[in-house]
Amino acid sequence: MMAVLLKRLLFFSLVSTLVTISLQQEQPVLNSAEQDLVYRVLSSINSAIPWHTLFPDDLCSYPPHGVVCDYFTDPTTKNVTVHITELSFGYVSDFTPNPPCYPDSTFSPLLVTSFKHLRKLFFYQCFTKTQVFIPEIPTTFGSSLEELVFINNPAFVGPISGIIRNFTSLKRLVLTGNGIYGSIPDAIGDLVNAEEIKLSRNKLSGNVSVSLSKLKKLKVLDLSGNGFNGNVPCTVGNLPELLKLDLSSNGFSGKIPESLSNLKALEFLDLSYNRFGNFGVPPFLAEMPGLKEVHLSGNLLGGEIPEIWVNLGGIVGIGFSNVGLVGEIPASMGVHLRNMCYLSLDNNKLQGKVPKEFGFLEFVNEINLENNNLSGRVPFSANFTAKVGEKLRLNGNPELCVDEKWSHGKNFGELKKCCNPDISKPVIFIGTSHSRMLSSSFLVLFLFWALFIVFV
Repeated sequence: MMAVLLKRLLFFSLVSTLVTISLQQEQPVLNSAEQDLVYRVLSSINSAIPWHTLFPDDLCSYPPHGVVCDYFTDPTTKNVTVHITELSFGYVSDFTPNPPCYPDSTFSPLLVTSFKHLRKLFFYQCFTKTQVFIPEIPTTFGSSLEELVFINNPAFVGPISGIIRNFTSLKRLVLTGNGIYGSIPDAIGDLVNAEEIKLSRNKLSGNVSVSLSKLKKLKVLDLSGNGFNGNVPCTVGNLPELLKLDLSSNGFSGKIPESLSNLKALEFLDLSYNRFGNFGVPPFLAEMPGLKEVHLSGNLLGGEIPEIWVNLGGIVGIGFSNVGLVGEIPASMGVHLRNMCYLSLDNNKLQGKVPKEFGFLEFVNEINLENNNLSGRVPFSANFTAKVGEKLRLNGNPELCVDEKWSHGKNFGELKKCCNPDISKPVIFIGTSHSRMLSSSFLVLFLFWALFIVFV
């Protein structure tokens, strides 16, 4: 019986092997010319690795991580061919171990001339030492390109106009932490299928092109950490699917455009650390019910905190540090912003008491009210204070006091102790049997006192 089972196992194993070999023979392989091009590109990224030796077989069947192929069928002949569609370089993590870049990596011109089926081109921390200039990109390149990503390549330099081409299939343009400079060309409006544009932490300058308003599918626009100036174009409000808008750490000035209220899907708004004028916190935020985070810190907006929070219950983070705010903190913020995790109102000129309503925020883990003119008693319970911990920041408010039992905590080290203990006022109950007993006792005492006066 055992011998029969072994024979059957051997038979099925042999059949499986023959089927596998047959499939491998029928499966198209990468042509030798394109395979040689990949080797040359890999050598330009890291010449210290023997790519031919480590990956001698078909690069579409046994590729290094980061090299991806796909099959293409000729509509006329029905012939199936295989081509390179993705090239990703730069070790990110153990989960994405792309071919590691060498400190002297170079950008091979073959990348923009020889891979006409390329959909994704990705570089992470590849050009960090030797300066690499943006190559001249031919107009024939990029008809299939969907993702163009350069992250943390400070030695990758050149004008942004040298990169933007008529990439009509492009969905992601991520150029973050590079040495790219110049102003955004109007040609960016040709990226009609773009869903994500990140140009943060470069050396870009000038005004923002109004042609961005043509990108009706855009969901993420991040221009932070550059040198843009002038007014934010009102046309930015014409991006109906935008979820994230980050214009922080630039030189934008003037008034924050009211057209941003048209961004009904917007969840993240960061305009912090610019030069917006003294026009106050924009009231139109009340018309953006999808907001989850809003950051305006570092702009001298002035004015009071407006009463706009009733329809903004989805907000989890507010950053209004150093914006010149005056007046009192509205208690309505603690009433309506029930999902808030982070609140920063430090370095303003706010007055009055700390709203006790903040103490009932279930999810809050950071409140910063430092360096204002707040006064009165800190209204938070022991449980709330313990929950927020050191991220409850109240120092720098000379007239704010804390009960002695909390005065030794790190949060309240600079706050003075309250003079009077926090004793709750007695509550008078009316209309109960207990209150009638208290009234009767009072009458007896009063009559006794009256008789004492008369007869003494």
